Amino acid sequence: MKRFDFNDGWLFSKEGGATRTLDLPHDAMIEEDRAQGNPSGSACAYFAGGKYIYEKSFTISAESADTNIMFEFEGVYKNSKVFINNKEVGGCAYGYTTFFVNTDGVLNYGGENKMRVIADNSDTPNSRWYTGSGIYRPVWMWQGNKTHILPQGVKISTLSYSPARIKVDVEHVGGEVDLEISYKGKIVATGKGDSVELDITNAKLWSDETPELYECHVSLTEAGVVMDEVIETFGIRIVEWSPKGLFINGKETLLRGGCVHHDNGILGARCYAKSEERRVRIMKEGGFNAIRVSHNPSSKAMLEACDKLGLYVMDETWDMWFNKKSRYDYANDFMENYKFDIEAMVNRDFNHPSVIMYSIGNEISEPATDKGINIAKEMIAFVHELDSNRAVTAGINPMIINMASKGKGVYKEEGGRDNEDKELPNSSTLFNMITTMVGTGMNKSGNSKSADRAISPVVDALDIVGYNYANGRYPLDGKHHPNRVIVGAETFPQDLGKNWGMVKKYPYLVGDFMWTSWDYLGEVGLGAWAYTPDGKKFNKPYPWLLAECGVFDILGNENAEAGYTAVVWGQRTEPYIGVQPVNHPGVKPAKAVWRGTNALPSWAWKDCEGNKAIVEVYVDAAKVELLLNGKSLGTKKVKNYKATFKTKYVSGTLIAVSYDISGRETGRTELTSATGKTTIRVMPEENTINAGEIVYVPIDLVGENNIIESNNDVKLTVTVDGGELLAFGSANPRTPEDYNSGSFTTYYGRSLAVVRCKIAGKAIVSVSGQGLDSASAEISVV
Repeated sequence: MKRFDFNDGWLFSKEGGATRTLDLPHDAMIEEDRAQGNPSGSACAYFAGGKYIYEKSFTISAESADTNIMFEFEGVYKNSKVFINNKEVGGCAYGYTTFFVNTDGVLNYGGENKMRVIADNSDTPNSRWYTGSGIYRPVWMWQGNKTHILPQGVKISTLSYSPARIKVDVEHVGGEVDLEISYKGKIVATGKGDSVELDITNAKLWSDETPELYECHVSLTEAGVVMDEVIETFGIRIVEWSPKGLFINGKETLLRGGCVHHDNGILGARCYAKSEERRVRIMKEGGFNAIRVSHNPSSKAMLEACDKLGLYVMDETWDMWFNKKSRYDYANDFMENYKFDIEAMVNRDFNHPSVIMYSIGNEISEPATDKGINIAKEMIAFVHELDSNRAVTAGINPMIINMASKGKGVYKEEGGRDNEDKELPNSSTLFNMITTMVGTGMNKSGNSKSADRAISPVVDALDIVGYNYANGRYPLDGKHHPNRVIVGAETFPQDLGKNWGMVKKYPYLVGDFMWTSWDYLGEVGLGAWAYTPDGKKFNKPYPWLLAECGVFDILGNENAEAGYTAVVWGQRTEPYIGVQPVNHPGVKPAKAVWRGTNALPSWAWKDCEGNKAIVEVYVDAAKVELLLNGKSLGTKKVKNYKATFKTKYVSGTLIAVSYDISGRETGRTELTSATGKTTIRVMPEENTINAGEIVYVPIDLVGENNIIESNNDVKLTVTVDGGELLAFGSANPRTPEDYNSGSFTTYYGRSLAVVRCKIAGKAIVSVSGQGLDSASAEISVV
């Protein structure tokens, strides 16, 4: 069957509201007003929910009456119902599951048809993070002959890699199957039949280091006539695991991982292929080789980007099973739909070489009971039945399961978190003490014999055990459970040095996924080092907006934690300099445990002369010397890849020089202050794009030497001629500003616009700000 774009020209309305025309993907929640009283609370950044209606008229020719037509929805949040010509044809309770709807008996051939989609996200809270609302991922129409290949009906498995041998299974209706396997346009193997094994000579193997991709061209013929064709992309890749390690095509592989939520920052939940590829590319360039998609199935676009660029993926199902974590969350629908969700995810993921693990849940308490253990085993067996080529894991927090086994569980079938107004006492000291204890306590909470007993039934059923905040178990499992293979599925970023040392030491510990690699909407202030009084609370109030954790902010800019991770993983050999913001003199930040530092790679702090400055240098070396404007500030030993210096801010040049044990210089890095007049710099990441695509446009405040100024933030306004401004904003975690307004204040000198250009020609992005000269940039659209 052929796939057609079905994303343009929809009519949209909130129930009871006005109607307007828009193109998909669309996030209705990002357009809603935010307010402290919204029941979605801090988890969903105080956005309102609602029920949303999408309608689209379309014509099907009379000749199509002899064809088969269906529609694919990659993601609708949530409780969706689909109607065609007023007849309900399908839908999906889970907001992250891809689903198809059949059109048998409902279409008007030779006339007009109307599709109506209802997305009901009116009952909140229903998540622990920002969800978005509506049809936030693409929609496709599939059409083919009655003799056709089913969508997702071609499944390709690697049987061996040396020599390379693959198996192709094809689900189809009628006809006979012909296969061609090609690499970069050259046919390397052919075959016939529904289930065929083929040898690939001189095969190029897929891995994070060599993301080589092949194409499988499937033709379905009837009486010599081609009735249907499908091209599937795949990689030749075998995943093996044992207490000796994780092996990709026989090579031991350590996972340098980060967790990622599904939103795309200033775009909200809208999923564009370019957005997903951009995030994957930035992570890859930052040293990551693995992503945990948390805590729901990935978008197709992210998997395609990981296939192309070479990142391993742990794809996940849910954040809950039948016990509620929020009053209206998916636990209400889990028991009725969990098999459907699993099958949808596995069918979609099957040909993606990047996907090496399926996770059946995150921090679930249910395995403390027989019911939960039985469901876990059933799900594991079901995944293995659908796909025997990958491991099954889960994000297991021993503290949560151990507490539940003692009758002290925080999640219950009839429960759910619905009171976020219960705050910790407004005391910075107490807040810091409690959060520090939580972090340390969770890491050690799995060490007890009672915790071991509580988690063992579910843990021993998994192929690979994913531990959340339980690095104390890493050496214990090797001693007491030598048959286990484990991975740090969720860890504190400041623990990376210690954790990575254990990854390299223990073969059965195959990697580490920090929380988190990319900042996100919701869970507001989870990782913030806050300088405002309201930042001392855990559930931070409006106008807090972002989690403010992650080695990259929501715009994709790195902070010092990115430098730390790259150094620890051996992906960076030069020193990395991070500077804690110096523009809050005399204010001690309230430090959240989900962040190890708030330092930035900047020595450009206008009007901060004489302020206290804390400089962090990350490097794998014996010692570091720091120089300011040519004067040495001293030399310090490096401990856990880090040396910290305290000085006073003086504009100029800051240089870090690293030395080995013998005193030989091994590398140097410098930061320079912005000089002269501050101006607006508009630099599109692409100068030429195809019509219909989006383009990212960083907009920064820079000095005359083109260095970003971190302490001269201004509210900017963006307009676009020849295109559409989809979003504009900064990475400020605490702001009432709106990504859809076209005006936003920079944060540490940075902001970002996303522009869509539908018509060939040129687009002009213009930016203005009070007291600054206007600036613009031109984008060619072909």
